[in-house]
Amino acid sequence: MDSRLHDILACPICKSPLKYDKQGEQLICRADRLAFPVRDGIPVMLEEEARPLDSDDALLST
Repeated sequence: MDSRLHDILACPICKSPLKYDKQGEQLICRADRLAFPVRDGIPVMLEEEARPLDSDDALLST
């Protein structure tokens, strides 16, 4: 995913900054504990496409 694109993206729900998980190809919102998929380099920023993260998920602490 393009770093310039990542710099302007925010969580569509709470507007918090997102962390890019390159290995998992997903954007992480720590505030909402959600992972938004990145498909073919394009972030899918729909709430219904987001995967909920458990509070002990390692992605929330990195």
